[in-house]
Amino acid sequence: MILSCQKITKSFGGKNVLNQINFLINEGEKAAVIGINGAGKTTLFKIITGEYEPDSGEVVFQKDTSCSYLSQVIDVRSTRTIYEEMLDAKKEIIEMEEKIRSLEKDISLETGERLSASMDLYSRLTDKFEKANGYAWKSEITGVLKGLGFTEAEFNTPIYTLSGGQKTRVALSRILLSRPDLILLDEPTNHLDMDAIRWLETFLSNYRGAVLIISHDRYFLDKVVTKVIEIEQGVSNVFHGNYTRYAEKKKAQRDALLKQYMNQQQEIAHQEEVIARLKSFNREKSIKRAESREKMLQKIDRVEKPLMFDQKMKIRLEPEVTSGNDVLTIEKLSKSFGDKHLFSNLDMEIRRGEVVGIIGANGTGKTTLLKIINRHLRGDSGKIAYGAKVTIGYYDQEQHVLHDEKTIFEEISDAYPKLTNTRIRNVLAAFLFTGDDVFQTIGTLSGGEKGRVSLAKLMLSNANFLILDEPTNHLDISSREILEEAINGYEGTVLYVSHDRYFINRTATRILDFSPSGIVNYRGNYSYYLEQKEAGNIEADSDDLTSAAGSPEPVKESSSKEDWIRAREEAARIRKRENDLRKTEDKISRLEEENDQYREEINLPENSTDAEKLMELSEKIEKNEQELLSLYEEWEQIQLTD
Repeated sequence: MILSCQKITKSFGGKNVLNQINFLINEGEKAAVIGINGAGKTTLFKIITGEYEPDSGEVVFQKDTSCSYLSQVIDVRSTRTIYEEMLDAKKEIIEMEEKIRSLEKDISLETGERLSASMDLYSRLTDKFEKANGYAWKSEITGVLKGLGFTEAEFNTPIYTLSGGQKTRVALSRILLSRPDLILLDEPTNHLDMDAIRWLETFLSNYRGAVLIISHDRYFLDKVVTKVIEIEQGVSNVFHGNYTRYAEKKKAQRDALLKQYMNQQQEIAHQEEVIARLKSFNREKSIKRAESREKMLQKIDRVEKPLMFDQKMKIRLEPEVTSGNDVLTIEKLSKSFGDKHLFSNLDMEIRRGEVVGIIGANGTGKTTLLKIINRHLRGDSGKIAYGAKVTIGYYDQEQHVLHDEKTIFEEISDAYPKLTNTRIRNVLAAFLFTGDDVFQTIGTLSGGEKGRVSLAKLMLSNANFLILDEPTNHLDISSREILEEAINGYEGTVLYVSHDRYFINRTATRILDFSPSGIVNYRGNYSYYLEQKEAGNIEADSDDLTSAAGSPEPVKESSSKEDWIRAREEAARIRKRENDLRKTEDKISRLEEENDQYREEINLPENSTDAEKLMELSEKIEKNEQELLSLYEEWEQIQLTD
């Protein structure tokens, strides 16, 4: 055990954020803390590091444990260069090396006891130096900086001149080079491109120390962690395995609890029906039997409806007009900024129904291409043509489409005046704006919050061609899943830039890989792209795409692609089953809520003497109960479908 959190409780302003949080981190273990935004994950990290005091409970470290923390907000104004900052991280190793070099000089001049003492110290220092991998400290600094996306030309850049994202990468580099016993990382992949994220995955997987990570990057968590600590409604639950294993276990738990709840509701409805029939006989014996059953029913330990059963929002993207088959055609498009060449002679076509993901390192022109397509920038040369009846919906990371003076609610309601308040609130809730949150003004929001408002606004549009720039940034896992479901059910066309590999894997039907040497087309999702790239295969159809590097020869249809098509069909079947389940659950939830409302009306004093009203309400409840019995059976049948 290197870290133990024991019954950690924390409240802010009377609101209980963490309640009896318990978990252990063992030496060398890689674990994740997950939960919706606002669940208390960062608060927990600040308690572990001592920045916050818990209201109760304690944090226990193994003796002499070293710990480093990467927060989401890095404000470094150091005048040191990036490389000098890394030298400071290796200060102990460098000083040890200098001492060894000094001893080597002394040994050549000393004799007798002084020589013996110096030789003994030299032996101990060199042994310690070797165990600390001291001879490789220079290459280690270079490797970490390059791995996290810095070029050698940037090593001498003063830190105070860097952007926030670059400062975060500097801070992360320093932590990795200092090699503490425990690393706490809060959203470490936010400012990394795919190559840097893959490098970090490998580094952390092989790291000898323990790592505790907050991240919404599910693909990253799958690669790195072996334990998931979930915080839900202030309570912690520990799952062993990576993120996918956690998601499977969580779903199994939810389904089991939901089945238990459904079965109990079915039995309660049956017992209530029997009680009503016994009472209707209006005989002494039947009334006593009814009363006996009522007492038994009251003593039942009722199963609570599982969390998220009826709380998860669904967003349906429904284009008002269907576009033509040819949505976008680009011919010989080129773009440079001064000496910075991005792409030239780019030819590509996008057809209706495609979901095209653009990936690649930072600075290769991905966002620039989206801005040119959306007419926010001009290309240096080339043509762009839209197909018939194409209507664009654009999501911009910089949030140029928002109005600072409006509230969140006004931003949506002014753009879509025909929408009901309930519809607007439901969509905003899906993107984590609930209650009075919706009355905050846009100008007071953080960049991440503005991104969520923009995305919510876009989801309500009737566009048939969505262009999205990093749509999952600043979304928690639940909101990402909502967006994925919306895109997978969308009948229009989507083009997006993203570093979220899990999101790409679940949504993309085609991938464009941008690199300095050119742009390559892969007809499949992210897993298929990886298979083809690792096998050295490149798919490119000159009718679809060319780039600065020219058109690579197309490869034959592979068994991998056939497997991907089958997997896609299987995924579609599973999504249909899940949609059927959700629809049934929605109906059940609606009818249960109606009956709760009818029962409240029955108990109103003004209705107690209105026999006609009471009869009408009772009949409505009875009708709903009959429908609920059928729905419970329907839900169970869907669950049993393989």
